[in-house]
Amino acid sequence: MKQRSLPDINADLAELLRQKLGIRRGVTLEAKLNKAGRLLPRAVRREARYLASAETRFAHPRLRRQIDPVRVMKAERAIRRHLQGVDPGLRQRRLWGGIAAGLAFNFLLIAGVIIAWMWNTGRL
Repeated sequence: MKQRSLPDINADLAELLRQKLGIRRGVTLEAKLNKAGRLLPRAVRREARYLASAETRFAHPRLRRQIDPVRVMKAERAIRRHLQGVDPGLRQRRLWGGIAAGLAFNFLLIAGVIIAWMWNTGRL
């Protein structure tokens, strides 16, 4: 298996963030993480921040030796594992389902109040 460079890994993960979470703003992994915010769990966010900070060290030849390749692989695996489990269609359905449920509840509540008022005033 060919060893991939850190910028390639980060670019792939940034593309995966765009596909799975719909984060279009930003090109780099760090920019997409800032936009993602709390859409990612804390542990995944921490690993992604490590990869983003390691990419800045990767650009410098002497600082490149400080990067732990095992940690990079573990971080990439953890992020990929989480993002593979995300269904973008399900997120949209839950969003619209929540909006529809709120509207339906408000409609039923108002209808109930109107019916109760009509019952109490003798109009029903």
